[in-house]
Amino acid sequence: MADPAQLSRRSALKCLAYGGAGTLFTLAGGVLTPLGLAQAASAPAAAGTPLFLQISDTHVGFAKEANPDVTGTLLETIRLVNAMPVAPALTIHTGDITHLSKPAEFDIAQQMLRNLRAGELHTVPGEHDTTDPQAAEYFARFGKASQNRGYYSFDQGGVHFLALVNVLQFKPGGLGVLGPEQVAWAVADLRARSASTPVVVFAHMPLWTIYEPWGWGTADVEPVIGELRRFGSVSVLNGHIHQVVQKLEGRITYHTARSTSYPQPAPGEGAGPGPLTVAAGELPRRLGITRASLVQHPPELQLADQTLA
Repeated sequence: MADPAQLSRRSALKCLAYGGAGTLFTLAGGVLTPLGLAQAASAPAAAGTPLFLQISDTHVGFAKEANPDVTGTLLETIRLVNAMPVAPALTIHTGDITHLSKPAEFDIAQQMLRNLRAGELHTVPGEHDTTDPQAAEYFARFGKASQNRGYYSFDQGGVHFLALVNVLQFKPGGLGVLGPEQVAWAVADLRARSASTPVVVFAHMPLWTIYEPWGWGTADVEPVIGELRRFGSVSVLNGHIHQVVQKLEGRITYHTARSTSYPQPAPGEGAGPGPLTVAAGELPRRLGITRASLVQHPPELQLADQTLA
């Protein structure tokens, strides 16, 4: 009989796309779809109206062999974003803004992120942002939108955004956890929306099980996913694993973003997750961003992944 872990690993590897510094998203036909940034830059009209930028896992404060200059690669990311022909309306940071939750790390990150010409910044915490007692440093800077709960929702450009936090009960190697209070809140929030409304859900750890032996998933997310299934266009965005992995399930598109700091191994490759050292010339190809654009008639979100290379 086949090893279930190996089956899980093979299933995860089938979902792997290409490796980068963030993601751009467009809305077209009610579906959030990846679109190459080079294509978006050369034909911005075809790419739709830039809706938002996803940036993830900046890990300010990290300084090991996998990338001894994470502020340098973040600066390159900011330059890349600011050179876009049309600025996105907002930016989503899907967690691990810092590496050790230190005040100085948050100070540097905030100062650098203010230079992004990509609209208002919306964040969720990663497990590296919440290692201090009560995650005080993160909430002091980014807690207002969520009333210091970590989860909240908002609307932008006809799209409903749901920000979830699944790291406050984080245990190394364990799955993410939302908790019953947040799950009930999210289900109620979604039930108040029309099924024709495009929905974007974002959190740090994946909201679908990519590789359970490494904790790449969220244990109690099914009631939220169940409610999302009635919508015509849903995009679920995460960070945490530092590589692009995508899955389409019905009308739900799952997408994890690259980091701007360092790569991690593919699911099940090697001893476990963690900073992956690659050749210096290879590093920019493993870091990146994601952009989202809005295309009308019918409305659809299009995703575009871009590496720092």
